[in-house]
Formats: sequence, C-alpha cells, structure tokens
Amino acid sequence: MTFRPLIVSALALTLLSCDGSPLPEVKQPGEATDEMTLATRAVAEYARRVMEEERLPGLAVGLTHRDGWVWTGAYGVADLKLATPLTTEHMFEIGSISKMFTALSLLGLRDEGRFDPRAPVTASLPWFEAGGDGGAITGHHLLSHTSGIVANRDDVVGSWYMAHALRERPSRLAPGERFAYSNVGYQVLHAMLETLEERSITEVFAERIFEPLGMTSSRAGFTTAMREHMAVGYQPLYDDRPPHRSHPQVEAPWGEYDIGDGNVVSTPADLAAFLRMLLNRGATPAGGRIVSEESFELFMNPPGVKALHSEKRHYGYGIFAVRTGEGHTRLSHGGGMVGYITALEGDLDTGMGAVAFTNAMSDAPFLITSYALDALHAAAAGEPIPDPLPPVDLMKVAEAADYAGSYREPGGDRVLEVTAEGEALFLSSPSWADGTRVQLESAGRGDGFLAHHPEIEGLDLFLLCFGRDDDERVVELYHGEDWYVGDGYDGPTVFEAPERWRAYRGHYRSYSPWLSNFRVVLRKGELLVFTAGSAESGVGFERLTEIEPGVFAVGEQPTPERLVFDSVVDGKALRAVWSGHPFYRFFTP
Repeated sequence: MTFRPLIVSALALTLLSCDGSPLPEVKQPGEATDEMTLATRAVAEYARRVMEEERLPGLAVGLTHRDGWVWTGAYGVADLKLATPLTTEHMFEIGSISKMFTALSLLGLRDEGRFDPRAPVTASLPWFEAGGDGGAITGHHLLSHTSGIVANRDDVVGSWYMAHALRERPSRLAPGERFAYSNVGYQVLHAMLETLEERSITEVFAERIFEPLGMTSSRAGFTTAMREHMAVGYQPLYDDRPPHRSHPQVEAPWGEYDIGDGNVVSTPADLAAFLRMLLNRGATPAGGRIVSEESFELFMNPPGVKALHSEKRHYGYGIFAVRTGEGHTRLSHGGGMVGYITALEGDLDTGMGAVAFTNAMSDAPFLITSYALDALHAAAAGEPIPDPLPPVDLMKVAEAADYAGSYREPGGDRVLEVTAEGEALFLSSPSWADGTRVQLESAGRGDGFLAHHPEIEGLDLFLLCFGRDDDERVVELYHGEDWYVGDGYDGPTVFEAPERWRAYRGHYRSYSPWLSNFRVVLRKGELLVFTAGSAESGVGFERLTEIEPGVFAVGEQPTPERLVFDSVVDGKALRAVWSGHPFYRFFTP
C-alpha cells in the first residue's frame, strides 16, 4: 500500500495535538537513558504529526533493542464513532508480517528433522497440484515467493481451499524463475504446517512463538469474539477511484481469518518482543531458541534468492533484508489487511528495532519505523536526533512548467488546458463552466496527478497522467480511456485493436473487500486494467496482453496472472475472472 488517504473526523483531530503531553512510560525489562528518552520523544512527536498530515484515526508505535528495552505509545482513537482513545493494549491485524510466524514454525520443524524446504510440496500434501506447466514446487519456492503461482484468490473465505484451488489455475511460471509475491503460496504453507504438526496453526504459534516470547496479547486467527479488543479498521468511502483528502473515512468490512499468510493479531509490546527475537537471531529471553542459528541464517539468506530479487534487497523466508549504505543489514516486512497497515523494521547490527500500526489504509507506519531507527541510532551514538522529513505539500509540483500546454483529443473536439503558476498546476477546459479550473495534486508517482472537482463528473475516477517522449519532454496526457496530445507530439494518432476487445471495456465488481472492483479501458490500441487502491492493489494501470481470444496476461511479463472475459451479451462481457476470482460487469459509471 503506497497511497496516502488523507481523511479524518473533526472529533479525531481534537485528540492529536502536539502539546508536549507526557510520553508513555518505558516498559520493563530495560531502562531508558536520557538519550533514548530524547529519541522516543522525537518519534512520538513525529507520529502525532504524521497522524495530522494523513488524517488517520489511530496510530500505535513500539521501539525496542535486543537487550530487552522497549517503549510503546498510542495516539488518536480506536473507534471514531465512540471516540474511544487508542491504547497500547488494543490489538491490530498485522497482515503479512504473519508470514514470518509461518516460516519460523516450519523452520522449527526443520530443526526437528520433520520439514525439508527442498522437498516437493507433495511430500507433505499428496493432494497438492498446481495447474499449468512447470516443475515441482518445493517449500523453498513457497517460502521465498519464487513458486511461479498467482498472488491472490480473494473471492474465497480463508480456507485450505485456497491451496486446493491452484489445480484450477490455467497458468504458472516455472518454479525458481523469478520473485513474484504470492499470498497463495503461504496459504499452501499453512496447510503443510498444520498437516505436519497434526494440530491447528493457533496451537502451533502459541507453543512455538507466543509462549516462549511472552506474547500474551497476541493470537493466531481472529474471530468475532475478539473484535471488542481490537482497534476498529477504516478505509476511504470510495473504493472505485484514487483516495482523496476530501473522502470521508468509513468503517472497513469485518471478517474472521485464520490462514497463515495474514492471521496474527498483536499489540505494540508483543510485536516488539517478536522483533527482539529476530534481532537476537532466533534466541528467546530465557536462553532458548525459536529456531537454530543455522535455520535463522536460512530464514534470512536462503540460497539462490538474492539473484532473483536484488543484490542489496532480497526476500528470505517471510522477511525482507536490505543492505544499507553503512554496511548494516536491516530486516523489514509490512502487513496490509482490510482497514489496517503494520510495519516492522530492525537493524541486525545495532540491535535497534521499531514497529508501527494504524487502523486505516496508509503508508504512515513505514514512515514511522524508518524515522524511528534513524532517531534510535543517533541517540545510541550520542549524536543529535535528526529531524524527520518535512511534510509533503501535494499541491507543489516540481518543474510545473514542463506540463503546461494545450492538449487535444486526436480526431475529436475535446481540449484540456494545463497552466503553471509557480509550483502550482491548474487544469481547465473550454467545455467546462466559465472560469472553472482544478488545481492538480501530486499522486506521489512521477507524472501522475489527482484532479478533483465536485461539479465535473468522472474527473476523480482516474489519475491524470502525462506521457513523455524519448527526450523526456511532456507531450501527451491520459485520463482513463481518454487520450490527449500536446503540440510536441509527433507519433501516430490512429491505433488498431481487435473489434472483440470493445466488449471487454467497462467496470467490474465483486463482493470481496480485498479487491472489490476494477475498470478496463481501451487506449491507444491497448487494453489496460485500472485499480483504485485496496488491500490487494495499488492505484494505477496495468497492461493486458492477449494470450488467446478473451484471455489476457495481466501486467509485467512474464506473469502467471490471467484475466479472462466471457458471457458476452449485446457486445458486452458480463464477467471477468482474474486468476480464478470472478468479477461482474457493473453498469453505472
């Protein structure tokens, strides 16, 4: 999740003042030095500031060191309707950070001689089958996201069926070919873990991780009975367009979940205890180990994976590892659920770590943990605490004049005018009411902008994106299916596309809160799918490449993801199936 929903109620804002109120006390074991107190105060003030900027309902933070020191803080509200103050005892869904719990539990079985990451999955699950071509999938492939299978199956309630349904998939990549993040892969690992242990994952995590680490407020699997102990999750009102600061915050859909790709709920102190174990390379406070030193090294640095991802940043078994410019190794992972975002980050060399949670859809936790490590490192070195990055002014556009100009629809009458006034960009059109113009807001993604005006229907459904030529000059402008060219454009203006593609254009919906809808547009002879930001998507377009009539590969090639259109009636496809997840044509704009 990288978009920035800027939404809040006036009630919540009254709870976010930066008035120097007392910090939460340092938790035992461990004592805070004066320098560390300065660091925690800086992080607390930054957390409050980010909440105001992002207009979040609540945000919780935990800072720790591998020697046992921990500090926690909570700000804002757990429930906007009731104005319930958020506390450090409220539980959050931590999403994909749960993958580490699954991976470490399996590596614990490896230490016991009961799990071999290099063995085929069928050695543990004889019924397992993945459709399409490719060799045998192993536990190593699933743990490292190199299995070649699809990312998600979001129309299915959390169940072993997510793993079983892979046999229905039409395609996959060869195992080991490339890194491709897959929640389904960890859903298969969940089935393997429960099969090998002959008990539920709830029992496995409790015995292997929660109890040895003293994580008394964490659970594997969340049910409605636990809901009263959790912060309420929120999301933007609109699910079919890029988030905007004017959109109100609404309660996110609730659902129970107990599959090991994202089933853990936790608190700042508990997740900090888990992070301390990672910073101690698998050791527990009592002198035991969650996994052996050898298995922890495998967890961090499985063979062959670095070359598939990056020399400086690679994925281990449920964890990202980054080699910094100072020669340190930082480990990290994020977790996104419907209405919740969590971040975890630690430095294996200094032993410092941070976790952050919000009960909204925002990248704020990642900003907090990154700054927290910088502040903690400075404090430990006796250096001044660094200032955090200044607030981002989304209304300021660097080199705004590059975008200014008149853009016309090829072969049509529509015109858009873009004017620059200092660092501000404005959009207008002769077809709009006299004097109407819209100030463009940066979308945080290169040449993409948000254009929002309540009286111009459809303007906020898509990002407004500019295109450049080979000399990096801005020469064209896109908005959904609409395309406009500037005076400097000298390319073709007529593009051919199969007539059948016109049937696939449109808006498709499902009842899944993970990816509830998308739009398909035909532009410049290409079919594109647009997602507007959800728990399983970013904001933007992906290209569709036709494999056979009505069957398209989605996004970057090669990819196992497929979008299949069918049930064409009166020139319109009524259904689109995204890698097994069915969506249905929605007939309103």
